[in-house]
Amino acid sequence: MKLNYFTKQLSKVGHWLATTLFCLSAIAFIWQGSFLSNPAAMADTSVNLIASVGDRAQDKASEDAGRTKGFVRETADKVERTAKKNAEKVDRADEGGFFARRAKKDAARIEKRAEEDAARTQKAIDNTKNAFRKAVDND
Repeated sequence: MKLNYFTKQLSKVGHWLATTLFCLSAIAFIWQGSFLSNPAAMADTSVNLIASVGDRAQDKASEDAGRTKGFVRETADKVERTAKKNAEKVDRADEGGFFARRAKKDAARIEKRAEEDAARTQKAIDNTKNAFRKAVDND
């Protein structure tokens, strides 16, 4: 299909409009000063910005680690309380018999494991926080 004279002229006008719009956009972008500013000042600003982001990241990591450790401690306490409650219920139901002794032993073991697990988890949280801090400090 051949283009007639009118559509050829319209195509040329569209081409020129697109080219003009592109050039005007480029001029406006340069006019805003993003290419003409002092690069040393920009580098200094970005260094401060990166340092600021690093400090905020470390603060956030410490805050999150504290919250997580608190959550772990609360969970361990809840497990211990539940183990004690269950042992007391069994003791009341069995009145000092075999099952009551077994329930008390189990409660003591659960409490001990809860403490050990909480300590291990909190240590892992500290290790992760320290590794994150080292990674941020190295950058």
